Amino acid sequence: MSKTTKKILVTVMPVTEEHKMWLEEQAGGGIFDCQFVYQEGGLSATDLEDVNVVIGNLPPELAKGAPKLEWLQLNSAGADPYAQPGALPPGCRLTSASGAYGLTVSEHMLALTFALVRRLEQYALNQTRREWSARGSIISVEGATILVLGLGDIGGSYARKVHALGAHVLGVRRRVGEKPDYLDELHAIDELDRLLPRADIVAMVLPGGAATEHLMDERRLGLMKKGAFLINVGRGSAVDPEALKKALRAKHLGGAALDVTEPEPLPAGNELWGFDNVIITPHVAGFFYLPETLNRIVRIAGDNLRAWTRGKPLSHVVDVKKDA
Repeated sequence: MSKTTKKILVTVMPVTEEHKMWLEEQAGGGIFDCQFVYQEGGLSATDLEDVNVVIGNLPPELAKGAPKLEWLQLNSAGADPYAQPGALPPGCRLTSASGAYGLTVSEHMLALTFALVRRLEQYALNQTRREWSARGSIISVEGATILVLGLGDIGGSYARKVHALGAHVLGVRRRVGEKPDYLDELHAIDELDRLLPRADIVAMVLPGGAATEHLMDERRLGLMKKGAFLINVGRGSAVDPEALKKALRAKHLGGAALDVTEPEPLPAGNELWGFDNVIITPHVAGFFYLPETLNRIVRIAGDNLRAWTRGKPLSHVVDVKKDA
């Protein structure tokens, strides 16, 4: 009995020959005859006319119009543009690569943490000026109170690292369950206002969406301890940029480190570039710069391919919102 042919497009990701072999091995031996196509970019609607599965963040405008698309496996942990009503063809399943980015993003957060508290950005500015001068007092991560907003793979990985360094770690998530060992305290998001004044560092790893938009507004930034530091690697929309500038101008905050901004890219004329206690990285905490991140994404995709070709449930499933 012949198998149904399914066309699988792998895009965006710079997969190696080893990655291709792994993916094809996982798809083999199942109920479908899988044919793979690898194309990093330059896709058009024509390229998707007979594609059944896409592995990689297909441009959202193309995903909606792919007539035979049954399943989209993202290379990102976030899925906001694809989970909206009408963003995918009817019946198309959506899975993410959540769990692939904890290592690289948490290490980026750790680097930003030390850069802020040790004033490394300011000393780098001194270096460009050939200026030998001290920049003032600092704090230690050991003994600091660090508030982590968002305890998924990334936030949990960062919390583990700073807890191991001796920080007192407060974790915040939407629903409080059993407290992990790497947290000293676990709280619900509705307790945020009373936690902010306690924190020396507030580290944000929140998803996008209406629930988190401008969560850190002028009022909440004002609740932060004077001299505290803000780190954001989740979504730029979670911080009100005008309120942040105001808090920095007033010297209420000790500094901020942003891998995400509102808007992105951050315009060259934006005032945030000019603060010597603000570190800005251009949304590079994740992506594929660390090879292990790509390896993890490919493993997630391969495991899901194996399940899909055998009629078993997929993992890392994202709920797609239905039209009202």
